[in-house]
Amino acid sequence: MIVFTAIVLIGFGLLYSLAGTVLGRMLFPHQATGSLVVVDDQARASALVAQPFADSRYFHPRPSAADYDPMGVAGSNQARTNPELRTRIAALTAEVAQREGISEAEVPGELVTQSGGGIDPHLSPEGARVQIARVARERGLTESQVSALVAEHTEMPTWGMLGQPRINVVQLNLALDALD
Repeated sequence: MIVFTAIVLIGFGLLYSLAGTVLGRMLFPHQATGSLVVVDDQARASALVAQPFADSRYFHPRPSAADYDPMGVAGSNQARTNPELRTRIAALTAEVAQREGISEAEVPGELVTQSGGGIDPHLSPEGARVQIARVARERGLTESQVSALVAEHTEMPTWGMLGQPRINVVQLNLALDALD
């Protein structure tokens, strides 16, 4: 029994984990180290985690139920029938509409609702589109320049069929900074 326990602990507890780590780093080096976004030889962010861009010069991500903390990943866990959720969404919708200079009906739902994990770094092209005019104005760029950058950072569905087109807000905002 002791020999079996030692084999299981060393085999599955150490060797299996070590093999998975080594293979992961060899086959997927970028993903295995957290998909870090490196600027000027310094890690600035992870492409997997939304950042709280609040400055009007940047595209804003989805709201986060986890305060953009990857260690506290969580959704709001509020049902659609919850009056608090409806009140929060209505307030955020009015805030986004005013900030972007659009009607409340034009506000994409993703700009006022949290993702399941609370740190999703992606927006749909529509979520970015409604922010183009503000970002262009605040940065002194033309809307066509910012639209081109949004188009350049639009990722198509995985393998052409899984998911929706999306834009990584972290990478888009870092690309905006590179224009300065």
